[in-house]
Amino acid sequence: MSIRSLIAGVLLGTTTSAGAPPEVEGAYEKGEMEIPAAAGGGTIPYRLHRAGNASPDEPRPLVVFLHGAGERGDDNQSQLRHFPDRWILESHLGRRHPAHVLAAQCPRESSWSTVKKDAADGWTLDTTAPISPELQAVMQKVLELSKDPSVDATRLYLTGLSMGGFGSWELLKHHPETFAAAVPICGGGDPDAAGVIAEGGTPIWNVHGDADRVIVVERSRDMVEAIRGRGGRLGHTELPGVGHNSWGWAYGPGGVIDWMFAQRRPAAPLPEGS
Repeated sequence: MSIRSLIAGVLLGTTTSAGAPPEVEGAYEKGEMEIPAAAGGGTIPYRLHRAGNASPDEPRPLVVFLHGAGERGDDNQSQLRHFPDRWILESHLGRRHPAHVLAAQCPRESSWSTVKKDAADGWTLDTTAPISPELQAVMQKVLELSKDPSVDATRLYLTGLSMGGFGSWELLKHHPETFAAAVPICGGGDPDAAGVIAEGGTPIWNVHGDADRVIVVERSRDMVEAIRGRGGRLGHTELPGVGHNSWGWAYGPGGVIDWMFAQRRPAAPLPEGS
């Protein structure tokens, strides 16, 4: 599937952050997550907010956030923009929905998905390529955290914007039964994966501005049409007159976060003898 120069912003993105406010910085611990050796090895940085009132008796959900292209790098701070910072600062988010939040940082020359520049100076999504090493590292960390008794493994949520929107669709393609809900924002994916995603049963709410000139809304429409055609559970909001900043509404007081937190995966059956 060819994605032409109208979505060049997947790898250009927005400007990087000058620094997180002290209350945000202090709310997220720093770490490094391992890229599997089979995918090339190495590490990428991450930040993790742990819900202060979480315990084995009252486990809390885990929200996995995938940032946009402008937040790539190795400072382990820029990825706190747009969602992790708002989670701490805005009452309708973290105070209303206590949860753990994981935000990894993609290296500057990499991407969450397989969107690459082609010889014709356009952009293509390689639908046959394996999942990126960086997303493999993210999933490895998610599975590790899901075994923490303070994490509610039936409420693992996924969201991402722009390049992270593409990454969200990519994770749904390769791990269709992991997440309790997913909110891709102003991204796109592989419509040929619609059957796999629909069969996985993850409730999805997609958001895109219809005036987006960085990643055109047709990228979202393609995924919505394909998944609905395969019987998948999917909501779709197109914001009239909104450009590439549709995450402002999606993460706002009237957005999709309350819906996301209402979703839950069935608990896995206990092994025999437990």
